[in-house]
Amino acid sequence: MSEMKVDVRKLGVFNKISKEGSRQVADSLNQMAGLDAEIEVAKINFLHMEDVKTHLGDDKQVGIFVELTDSPNGYVLFVLDPEDSKQLAQSMIPGEGGGDDSSGFSDMERSAIQEIGNIMTSGYIDGWANVLDTTIGMGTPTFTYGPTSKIIEKMGGWPDEDLVFVLDSEILAPTTDVDLTVYTFPQIHDLVDLVKRLDVDTDIKADIFADESLTNN
Repeated sequence: MSEMKVDVRKLGVFNKISKEGSRQVADSLNQMAGLDAEIEVAKINFLHMEDVKTHLGDDKQVGIFVELTDSPNGYVLFVLDPEDSKQLAQSMIPGEGGGDDSSGFSDMERSAIQEIGNIMTSGYIDGWANVLDTTIGMGTPTFTYGPTSKIIEKMGGWPDEDLVFVLDSEILAPTTDVDLTVYTFPQIHDLVDLVKRLDVDTDIKADIFADESLTNN
């Protein structure tokens, strides 16, 4: 089993991961969806799995999850409010009519949300890979809608890990503002191993004092 201790100077890597992941998501949305979006990060936390269950609740939400096929492995889950998702989708398909299905989304809206999910997951994982100086492959993102318990069930159930990386943020765009929560379920030992490989004398240490939310929560 890998040693779980990490040099305290490397705690700033998680701030950098969140910032770079969010920046990549915004850049990707702008380049591929033309949304002119920014992402504002409200809070970064490592939560215990039981606390994540409370944080997620069980309301009906839009969930987009993807499996990481390289270290740190695990899953990434994007959770959005259904109304926010609908507005975000319509910003990509202005003037789209058509009837909604039983989920409250038209076929075009579901396709748009799926495409937005593809863009966001790719951007976010690229951001992680940039900071961790590695390549992280991923599977095909999956669109889900319903109670969060059902979303987790479709993801394959709760991973057998103690900690989850949670990023509360908001997509700011001219047409709509969307609350976005990103739950990353990495294999913690794999993530620690990746962080340990980083050089503490890189620019990561410049971020350590920029945002102390990880150590203050």
